[in-house]
Order: sequence, then C-alpha cells, then structure tokens
Amino acid sequence: MKKIEAIIKPFKLDEVKEALQEVGIQGITVTEAKGFGRQKGHAELYRGAEYIVDFLPKVKIEIVIGADLVEKAIDAIRRAAQTGRIGDGKIFVSNVEEAIRIRTGESGLDAI
Repeated sequence: MKKIEAIIKPFKLDEVKEALQEVGIQGITVTEAKGFGRQKGHAELYRGAEYIVDFLPKVKIEIVIGADLVEKAIDAIRRAAQTGRIGDGKIFVSNVEEAIRIRTGESGLDAI
C-alpha cells in the first residue's frame, strides 16, 4: 500500500477530486493548509500598510491506495492540479505498512 499526499492550490480541489474518482479512487482526506515553497510569499496592502504574506493558502489531499493504482493517481493529480504557474504544489508518495478499518477490524487492502 502507498500513501499519496498532494499539496495543491485550493481552487483546484474539485478538479483533482473528480480526476481521482475517474481512475477509481474512492476515499480521500482533505485538509486546509498554509505554506510556501519557491514562490515564497507576496506583499499586500491593508489599510495603507504593506505587509508580507508568507504562508499562502493550500489544500493537502491524502489517499492510501494499492501499489497498482499509484501511477494512475499521480498522473490524475498532476494533470488536474497543474496551472503552469509557480505554486502548483507537490506530490509525495510513501509506503504504508498497515491499514485497519476500525468498524470491522479488516486490515491491509481490505481496509481501504
């Protein structure tokens, strides 16, 4: 099993969700996040004073899937989240040793 974490722009969430559903991925977890990468931040004016916005709004998507779906999921996320501009986000893939469904006690792929 693999865990895919994707940090994307908030307005791309619906497109990414639909793209994942199209490749057969049913369950996702979404968290509102703030952060920055190479884009750093930007200056804004508020009541005549300029201040730096370091942390930009992002959305973090987490999915746990079988290893056979990883490439399809990565491709779906990348295509749906891409704008071609700086700050499009990142995708991280890591191993998951075990998954257990609390309600039934099922484990492994049966739990996801």
